[in-house]
Amino acid sequence: MATFISVPLKKSSEVDLVKPLSKFVTMNYPAGEEQTEYIRALEELNKLRKNALGRPLDKHDSSLEILLRYFDQLSAVEPKFPFSENQLCLTFTWKDAFDRGSLFGGSVKLALASLGYEKTCVLFNAAALASQIASEQNLDSDEGLRAAAKYYQLASGALLHIKDTVLSALNREPTMDISPETVGALHHIMLAQAQEVFFLKATSDKMKDAIIAKLANQAADFYGDAFKQCQYKENLPKYFYFQEVLPVLAAKHCIMQANAELHQSILAKQNKHFGEEIARLQHASELVKTVASRYDEYVSVKDLSDKINRALANAKKDNDFIYHDRVPEVKDLANIGKAALAKATAISPPLSQKFTDLFEKMVPMAVQQAMSVYNQRKAETVNRLVGTMREATNLCNGVLASLNLPAALEDLSGDTIPQSIAEKSRAVVSKGGLQSIEQLIRDLPELMTRNREILDESLKMLDDEETTDNELRSKFNQRWNRTPSGDLYKPLRAEGGNFRSKLDVATNADGVVRERFNTHCDMIALLCKSEGELNAAIPSANPAKTLQGSEVVNVLRSLLTQLDEVKREREGLEGEIKAATFDMTACFLTAMDQDSSINEEALSLSQLDQQYGQYNQKVQTTLRTQEELLGKVQTAHQEFSSLKQSNSDANNREEVLKKLASAHDSYVEISNNLSEGTKFYNGLTEILLKFQNKCSDIVFARKTERDELLKELQQSIAREPSAPSFNAPAYQSNLAASAATPGPGAAPNPNPTPAPRTVFVSGQQAQQQTPQQPQPTQAKVQQPPARPPPPSFTPQGPPFTGTVPGAAPPGGNPPPMAPPGQAQGPPYPSYQGYPGYYQMPMNYNPFPMGYSMPYMPYQAQPGQPGYPGAPPAGQPYPGYPQQPPQQQPYYPQQ
Repeated sequence: MATFISVPLKKSSEVDLVKPLSKFVTMNYPAGEEQTEYIRALEELNKLRKNALGRPLDKHDSSLEILLRYFDQLSAVEPKFPFSENQLCLTFTWKDAFDRGSLFGGSVKLALASLGYEKTCVLFNAAALASQIASEQNLDSDEGLRAAAKYYQLASGALLHIKDTVLSALNREPTMDISPETVGALHHIMLAQAQEVFFLKATSDKMKDAIIAKLANQAADFYGDAFKQCQYKENLPKYFYFQEVLPVLAAKHCIMQANAELHQSILAKQNKHFGEEIARLQHASELVKTVASRYDEYVSVKDLSDKINRALANAKKDNDFIYHDRVPEVKDLANIGKAALAKATAISPPLSQKFTDLFEKMVPMAVQQAMSVYNQRKAETVNRLVGTMREATNLCNGVLASLNLPAALEDLSGDTIPQSIAEKSRAVVSKGGLQSIEQLIRDLPELMTRNREILDESLKMLDDEETTDNELRSKFNQRWNRTPSGDLYKPLRAEGGNFRSKLDVATNADGVVRERFNTHCDMIALLCKSEGELNAAIPSANPAKTLQGSEVVNVLRSLLTQLDEVKREREGLEGEIKAATFDMTACFLTAMDQDSSINEEALSLSQLDQQYGQYNQKVQTTLRTQEELLGKVQTAHQEFSSLKQSNSDANNREEVLKKLASAHDSYVEISNNLSEGTKFYNGLTEILLKFQNKCSDIVFARKTERDELLKELQQSIAREPSAPSFNAPAYQSNLAASAATPGPGAAPNPNPTPAPRTVFVSGQQAQQQTPQQPQPTQAKVQQPPARPPPPSFTPQGPPFTGTVPGAAPPGGNPPPMAPPGQAQGPPYPSYQGYPGYYQMPMNYNPFPMGYSMPYMPYQAQPGQPGYPGAPPAGQPYPGYPQQPPQQQPYYPQQ
């Protein structure tokens, strides 16, 4: 009686996990011990998949443990890698577990670039293997009953989990074996079997009959639900698997109900309700008789039937001779209660008992993305503070250069190089002078061009693949059922557009720097000369010795010293701002563990305000101090200029000194800008190379998917019928209809009859010919004349009788016919025995040159023999298979 249902395993194609995942690790993690550890973990993950899916699994706990460990590892690694079609594209191919396929096409399979699809299929295999292990348990032992109940409940829970998550995990229509309808039906089957195991355990433990009856009644209810789930779904009964399962479910439903009635009858006997006992035993007997008559080949109920019949006979005997209790109708019996002990196991990873995450140290992608956004916010904050300070410093230098300070205070003699100008000249020479700037300016276009070429090549790969995808989509229409490349590449194109806009901005900035260099090129070249050449190039002027030691000069020098201190304070403050760090990983991980999500914006802004708030206050303080000092400098300089003797030589000298000071400041700024530009282009090159690899990987994955889909389409096209479908002419349909009309009192002919062919004959006379299938009740129709024999044959045998080949011979034997199932040929039937000669359509002229000659029928000459080796009249041609005398249908029977 103990016949249990198990689920077959799905089969998967081999997938290399190491290559694409290791490429992601090397691109996103710095080289070192951490990267090496992750790559080693990837190799272990690949081995785990091969052990779980790449070989036949024994029906043992160890095999199930491997499957569950692989499922747990997939669940752990899913948030740590960006598995998707447009990022980290891994295509997993699985075959339908129930579809047996065909001779040419193979079974149905589905390939998706989705880790959720892989998890779903692995969990399905875990449920299937658990059901197989449970079905192999020894149910005569207490340990076997416990194991079977455990595994059936695990299988039920896994299938229920798939039912709830498969559509969201795949985002497309799955194969039938993992569709919500199929796994829902299997879930009910596994749950019913688990409940039956609890019933067997209670029976083995000799528990109270009331409890056993409730357990059996609940099992019958579960089996009834499972039967309805399988019976009323449109696509399930077409599987041979479910055609075999349905009778077992129906039988189990009756058996469990019979067991419930049997144990409830024992309870009725204990309560002195002898009529109820007999009624329940009679109902149980009818149930097992139903099983024995309908489902005996699937489930044996002999022992249960004998037990029920013995109890029924004894109960009737006792009631007839002793109790004489009235036997109620079955519908009047009280309902048996239910006790559901079987429950689907909740699926919450880890399911494996010995699971250890191979990527425990790797941060989840959500945290990595939050860290990336936080780093951008941090960089923006740092750049804003540093930029504000640099703008203030450049403003200060510009104001002082326009006032020729401090050179005006140092040039009181009027015939020597001011100390500040000499220091600036030495600084320019130490930094490489004019040649270093010119070299940087020459390198920038090459760097920019290289970046544009990488970007253009990356986007071209996407364009080419998208064009191919669109062409195939227009060719195959709805059969080309994969995600359009245009939709899939939108994030990559947006990323590429962002890179292009950055390159455009950088190009414009390069032009501004080049223009500024051209403006100050001459003065920078002057600063690069020796001290003697520089002194000779500066015009001399009358000495202003009267201002030496004056109060205004001392005030200006004091103010300039204070401004230098402000600049040095800013330099130190800039270093502190750039060096400030805070690891937000722990903060984001804590938030993810608590809320299962990360509010990155709130956490980042709070931390940045706390970390850089004090630096912002210091920057604002330096700005206010500088503003006050510059106001005082301008006031003191006005007084200094009014006291200084003014002449043309002095003005020329002062103008040159101003230009030299401004050239030094411009040289420093241009040099910094060019260095930052070079750094930007080099950094962007690395980013663009990663972007190019990303595009190359997804295009390669799409090409692989395209080849697989093309192969499947070719197989599906090969499975379709190749012969075209022709519509018979109207006149043939009419003739066939008239020929198939039965005569009075005759039975109608269920088989369609091919229409006879019609040709023109001499004198517009048509001979009568019977159709290819002799029907005694058919009306006579016009038939073509006899075809003359091939001229190459030597006439032998008896003369030709005039019977058309294909017509019924005089003896009544039917002519040779095509075997059932033969493919139909052209729309015009051919002569039997002469393949290749077809009837021509009406008004067909075989002489295209204009000759119009009527077709002359063959006339047998007196004494001329017939066809070579012609059989005697009434006998079939030799070599043809002998047909039975009864009529054979022309078309295959359905």
